[in-house]
Amino acid sequence: IWRNDADPARMIAVGSLAELSELTGQDLADLDPHRPFIDDVTFTLPGEEGTYRRVRQVIDAWYDSGSMPFAQVHYPFENAEWFEHHFPGDFIVEYIGQTRGWFYTLHVLATALFDRPAFRSCVSHGIVLGYDGQKMSKSLRNYPDVSEVFDRDGADAMRWFLMSSPILRGGNLVVTEQGIRDGVRQVLIPLWNAWSFFALYANAARGGQGYDARRATDSDDVLDRYLLAKLREFVAAMQAQLGAYEIAAACDTMRGFLDVLTNWYIRRSRDRFWGGESEQSFAAFDTLWTALETVTRAIAPLLPLTTEEIWRGLTGNRSVHLADYPRSEDLPADHGLVLAMDRARDVCAAGSSLRKARSLRARLPLARLTVVVPQPEALEPFRSIVASELNVKEVALVELASASEADFGISRRLTVNARAAGPRLGRDVQAAIRGSKSGDWSVSPDGVVTAGGLPLVAGEYTLDTVVSGEAAGRGATATLPGGGFVVLDTTVTPELAVEGVARDLVRAVQQARRDAGLHVTDRISLTVVGDPEVFEATVTHRDLIVRETLAVQLASAGPDSRLPGEVGTAVSVGDGLAARVVVSKR
Repeated sequence: IWRNDADPARMIAVGSLAELSELTGQDLADLDPHRPFIDDVTFTLPGEEGTYRRVRQVIDAWYDSGSMPFAQVHYPFENAEWFEHHFPGDFIVEYIGQTRGWFYTLHVLATALFDRPAFRSCVSHGIVLGYDGQKMSKSLRNYPDVSEVFDRDGADAMRWFLMSSPILRGGNLVVTEQGIRDGVRQVLIPLWNAWSFFALYANAARGGQGYDARRATDSDDVLDRYLLAKLREFVAAMQAQLGAYEIAAACDTMRGFLDVLTNWYIRRSRDRFWGGESEQSFAAFDTLWTALETVTRAIAPLLPLTTEEIWRGLTGNRSVHLADYPRSEDLPADHGLVLAMDRARDVCAAGSSLRKARSLRARLPLARLTVVVPQPEALEPFRSIVASELNVKEVALVELASASEADFGISRRLTVNARAAGPRLGRDVQAAIRGSKSGDWSVSPDGVVTAGGLPLVAGEYTLDTVVSGEAAGRGATATLPGGGFVVLDTTVTPELAVEGVARDLVRAVQQARRDAGLHVTDRISLTVVGDPEVFEATVTHRDLIVRETLAVQLASAGPDSRLPGEVGTAVSVGDGLAARVVVSKR
């Protein structure tokens, strides 16, 4: 900008060296346009007093950044039609410090030049920090080597770590190798395992001839129907979250559905996949194929490389990124089933936590689980699923209204908030407090809480459910989200203990099969030598072991028997019991 030294109000913004040459009457095409060389260039204009001299200030570089929407295509000198159809942009993204930089100058210039906003949406993230908590810096080298991360964990692992982190909600992010590996363990490996599971068993179906799965949403199996209905809600949520640029929330949604797919549907459907010869098996393959194909399209923006590999394997087509994004409307809706099955999953989660708290391993069968809920009939269709998931012989469903919570070790505790209730009750608040502590309080059918004869309103009290742990003669107790509780019979009879050893032995043999490189359909000869309890388990539950391990021949012996040398695999079963198994292909 050149300003008239006689009249500072007169200024000229020079747009090019050619324009400056015209104003000065000199050929300045080869002039260095930077300071101090440009400072020597002055000019006068006919009919005006004074000399035009360049101002000492340099326009803030953010002006250039703010000019990006039009300057990138040399508008208005070129690409006018393109610019009019692409401005303002759908979204921009930068870190939070740009609220005073790029975000600001974009809007200033767009308003001044076009009287329009510069962008429709803005994604603002936090600051990336090194593992020492300081701002990530090349000079400090306070971050994992990117090439090593890509070689070891893959680019998708780094991408997931960034997108699922608090940084996309405006928080700061400390980059650590462990954080990246957690994403591999929690997301990438389960997704890949689901695809590997499908490929393995689909290829092994029909006696090894394989089954060509197809898109299908008409299965009548309750687990298939649940997965497809859950898939519909997952796709709808992903569409909404990605459409609103809520990337971290979309990652949370994906993680939740992946847990349903791998830790619920596939595990609860294993027997159907293993069959591979029936219509129910084919329905399971079709449902899982449909889920995997749909999920890979839905999450392709989040994990582009992993989903590409899986989707190509599923479909044989060119690229998931050339496919249409899935539509939730193409999947069956059954929100009632989703709610009921999710309730059953809550029951299983509570029962599993009771097992872990009392060190009762998952393969040890237990006698009974009692489920006390407001609407037990909603769980009736899933009774066998819950029993199988928690490895219990019986699941009893009880109406909450007809159960005595005290008999199950459940009680409630009322606490009066004196600061909130005092202004309304005055000195009577002390009577309410005494009533809450002495047990002189109640909850009416319509939910009104009364303490010491005084009704309380929301915010003046808290009502907590207290679990004592072991209900007298009934077992371990845990509450359920949304109301109700479960009671797990933790008594281990000798019969249950023996069956538990047999199931542990099955797990050990399956691992020995994998270590030996056997295919899932290979038949084997099995020899087991172990402690007396192990021998008893092989005799009592011979049919179970043979069926689950595909053994066509089973020999077992007690600890006095000897195998030559170190033949076989040493395993630990049950609670510290030792055994040695020999697996050979038949």
